[in-house]
Amino acid sequence: MNQVSCLHSEYDSLQLRYGDPTLSSVYGAGCIDSPRVMFVFMNPTGRNVSASVSWKGIKAPWLGTKQVWDIFHKLGLLDCDIYKSIREMKANEWDEDFCSALYEDIARRGIYITNLAKCTQLDARALKDSVFKEYLELMFREIDIVKPKKIVTFGNQVSSILLGKNISVSKYLNLESENVNGYSVYPTYYPVGQGRRNMDISISRIMKVMNEGE
Repeated sequence: MNQVSCLHSEYDSLQLRYGDPTLSSVYGAGCIDSPRVMFVFMNPTGRNVSASVSWKGIKAPWLGTKQVWDIFHKLGLLDCDIYKSIREMKANEWDEDFCSALYEDIARRGIYITNLAKCTQLDARALKDSVFKEYLELMFREIDIVKPKKIVTFGNQVSSILLGKNISVSKYLNLESENVNGYSVYPTYYPVGQGRRNMDISISRIMKVMNEGE
């Protein structure tokens, strides 16, 4: 399993407090042994097929959705055949074997994908800062277990909470970074949903970050 399973029960407890009671937590997944990059998004929604309580396979970010995989494909971080299947499949066609194969590919490429908050909501409404902060201690533990070489955080809210100070991602366009507990953090634009217009800017920055020192 390419997940930090020792933290799952604690995430599940927070799901009961902050998530929708009909849905399950969605955990981080990918390479858990010093990945090249850890990508930190916001929180999962009910559109993720693995959030169903009846789902028996891997519960991981963005399963059953399409937009975010455009980013990983353009970054060269996703198998072309898997990406083609994602573009063609409807949400109800994602099965447990395909989802496992997807994250096995992500892991092979030295990537780890997670959300700051693992509490699944029915829709994409914004969470309060106070809810994200309830996940901070677990997020730092997740980081220490995975030990990523670089961390990319998406959006002002998640980046500011993880860094412990208010920042604007518009100030981070090249190789600018922050340091948290000895880890290099690279805030960037949130590239999905309403932030899709910023996808190219986000991809350009991530490419620079990934290529630095390699």
